[in-house]
Amino acid sequence: MTDVVLMGDKFVPAAEATISVRTMAFNSGWSVFEGIRAYWNEEEEQLFVFRLPEHLQRLHNSARILRMELPADIDEMVERCRSLLERNNLREDSYLRPIAYKGLPTKLGVNLLDAVDEFVAYCFPQGRYLPTERGLSVGVSSWVRIQDNAAPPRAKIGGTYVNPALAKTDSLLQGFDEALMLTSEGNVAEGSTSNLFLVVNGELVTPPSTEDILVGITRGTIMEIAEEEFGLKVRERVVDRSELYSVDEAFLCGTGAEVAAIGSVDGRRIGDGNIGPITRQLQEFYLDMVRGKNPKYRHWCTPVHTSAAGTSDRELSSTVAK
Repeated sequence: MTDVVLMGDKFVPAAEATISVRTMAFNSGWSVFEGIRAYWNEEEEQLFVFRLPEHLQRLHNSARILRMELPADIDEMVERCRSLLERNNLREDSYLRPIAYKGLPTKLGVNLLDAVDEFVAYCFPQGRYLPTERGLSVGVSSWVRIQDNAAPPRAKIGGTYVNPALAKTDSLLQGFDEALMLTSEGNVAEGSTSNLFLVVNGELVTPPSTEDILVGITRGTIMEIAEEEFGLKVRERVVDRSELYSVDEAFLCGTGAEVAAIGSVDGRRIGDGNIGPITRQLQEFYLDMVRGKNPKYRHWCTPVHTSAAGTSDRELSSTVAK
């Protein structure tokens, strides 16, 4: 792997990809970002980025909330990110992190208008984020999820991630694998950085977007394939904390978490404590799909290496600065 970073519209060596200590993203957390996975398909010798345009659209949406402008439209951003992965010669499961941020201030003050908009993206090899081969031990955190009218969780804002970081860190110190977070009203929101699904009487249940969750792209993917491929009814509704203890199955999902079964909540076993049958079906289907192995969902997978076998028949060419 080479180590190249995209800064604005130029590719530079990582050692040269530096920002000032006066950068407002560093000083005050004024940034938005995406976490995007790319999966290596050994048979095709191809790296596929899963739902790249959808992630970049959400980055645009997050940027608008913080009154930022991205340096290009979605199509151009897709090509720049694809080219970044290719230039780094990544041929294994990888992670892509684009960040839009407020740079140097034009004058001192807490004002989003008084700082320059900047953009950077980098990538690196990334395997499993959570131990998805077993049921996770999770605990309900004492840290409450941030509210939409305080610091909107539907946007991936850099500064707000201290909220899930506190919850996750405390949960790890208490011996759990992961944290679940409640809203200020005491309803279940989501995991520290992943959405939650429950299996209740053969149906999927997930907290709605009004429960201070990040409206996850993986969440939407799971909802679609659950109904389309497995005929499961999906319900978005409020979930009480105590309901967690009596469900048939539960799992977390997200770009990092993928599909990760929950084996226990607050020390109470879920099902038999292992990966439940519905969770396993969804997990296996998802992991095949993201590697470009399912023709029906191939359009969700952006190929990276233009010379690899199995690359899309359209010619991809970089229009960014060399």
